[in-house]
Amino acid sequence: MVLIDGARLRCADIVRIAREGDDVELDATALARARRAHDLAVEISAKRAVYGRTTGVGANRHVVIDPDAADEHGLRLLRSHASGVGRLLPADAVRALLAIRLNQLAAAGSGVHPRMLGALHTALSVGALPMVHSRGAIGTGDLTAMAEVALTLAGELPWAVGEVDPVAVSPGDALAFISSNAATLAQAVLTWHDLGVLLGASHVVTALSYLALGGSPEAFSHRVHVRRPFPGSLRCAAEIRALISPVTGSPAPGRRLQDPFGLRVFPQVQGPALDALDALESVLAIDVNAAAENPLIDIDEGTVDHHGHFSTPYLALSMDHLRAAVHHVAELSVARLGDLVEPELTGLPPFLASGPPGSSGIMILEYVAHDALAEMRHAAAQVTTGTAVISRGLEDHASFATQAVRSAAAVIDAYRTVLACELVGAVRALRMSTEELPPVPAVAIFHRLAAELPGVEADHPLGEEIRRAEALLDDLPASTA
Repeated sequence: MVLIDGARLRCADIVRIAREGDDVELDATALARARRAHDLAVEISAKRAVYGRTTGVGANRHVVIDPDAADEHGLRLLRSHASGVGRLLPADAVRALLAIRLNQLAAAGSGVHPRMLGALHTALSVGALPMVHSRGAIGTGDLTAMAEVALTLAGELPWAVGEVDPVAVSPGDALAFISSNAATLAQAVLTWHDLGVLLGASHVVTALSYLALGGSPEAFSHRVHVRRPFPGSLRCAAEIRALISPVTGSPAPGRRLQDPFGLRVFPQVQGPALDALDALESVLAIDVNAAAENPLIDIDEGTVDHHGHFSTPYLALSMDHLRAAVHHVAELSVARLGDLVEPELTGLPPFLASGPPGSSGIMILEYVAHDALAEMRHAAAQVTTGTAVISRGLEDHASFATQAVRSAAAVIDAYRTVLACELVGAVRALRMSTEELPPVPAVAIFHRLAAELPGVEADHPLGEEIRRAEALLDDLPASTA
C-alpha cells in the first residue's frame, strides 16, 4: 500500500504502482486540505479575476467568462485541449500518470474539487485506465494528455481498461486539473528506473569482461578513486571491486601494465551516468510532490498566485544530461566487445571463433552493437536547445521536456542491445578460457548466466542469444558493493 499525501511519494513507489499494481491509500488530511483549497478558490474567484476560472486561457487570459456559463466553459476547454495524437501511452505509464496527478492534487494547490481526487483514487484502485495519447506537449504542461484524462473521468471519452462512474466538472476544475506535467513525469520515472537497472547491470557485464581480458585491479583501487572523489566514480569502483575480489585477499594482478580504456576508465565514465541518474531522481522527487498548478491556491496564506511552475527545464536538462552520459557508457561497452575479439588481449582465437580457419565466431556482434550505439548517439542529441512561440506570442518559451523523455526510450532499448552483445561475448570468452577462474562473485554470476545462454561453439545465428542476454540484464544484481 502506497500512501498518497502530496508530500512523500517516491519514484520507487510510482514504479511499484505502475508495474506491480500496488494499491494506493489517499491520506485523509491531504484530502481535507484539497477541499479547503477548492473552497478558497471559489471564494477568491467571486472577488477577483483568477486565470482559467474567471477568464479564458493563453492569449484569452483577459477574456472574462460569464459566471453562469462557467460549467460549460470548463468542458469546452477540456474538449478543445483533448487533441492528442500519436501512439497511446502504455498501461504502466498511464497508471504512473494517475498516481502522480493524484499525489500532486493532494498537495492542495490546484483548487480542484475533491471529487476529482476521489475519481483518480477509484480508477487506480479498480485498475481503470483512460486512453492517453503520447503527442501534444512541449514541456509547458501536458495539456492534451491531462484533458483526455479529465474528459474520461467526466464520461465523455471511452476508457481503455475498465471504468469508473462519471464525475461532474465544477467551474474552475478544467484548468486546475490539466495544469500538470504528470504524463511526462510518469514516463520520466519509468525511464529513471529502467536506465538504473541497465546501469546497475553494466557493473556485472564489465566485471565479466574484466575477467575474460585479465584486467588490472589497479584502475578500480579505492586508493586511486578517493583522490578524485566524485560520488559516482567512487561507487562504480566499489561495485567492480566487490565483483572481482575474493572473500579474503586481493584480486589477482592484471596481464598488462595498463588496460585499454574500455576497462581502465570505466569508473570515470560510468560515474557521471550514476550521478546523472541520482540528479534526475532528485528532480523527479520534487516534481511529483509539487503543487505546481497555475494559478496556485495557497490555503495557508489565503491567496492565489499566478506563476510559471508549468515550465520544466529542470527535468528537460536532467534528461538531456542523462542520455548523453549513458551514451558514453555504451561507447565503452562497444570498446570492450572489440577487445574481447582481439587475440592479443584474450589469448583466445580471433572473434572467439571455434572451428575451421576463417570461422567468424562472434564477429557480427560488433555490427549489431555499433548499430545500436548509433541509435543511442542520435537519441542522445540535445532536444532542449530550441524553443517555441505560441498562443499569439504570449507563451514564448518551451523546455521540450516531453521530447527529452521520449528520446530516452530509444536509449533504453538500444543500450540494452549494446550490453547484451558484450554479455554474450564475455560469457563466450570465459567459457573458452583455459585458465582457472578465480573464486570471486563475478565468476559465480558467470556460471549462472552460462547456464541460461546457449553454449554452441560452431558458427551459428546469434540473434536468439542476444535476445536472451537482453532479458537476463534485468535480473543481474543492481548493487554488489
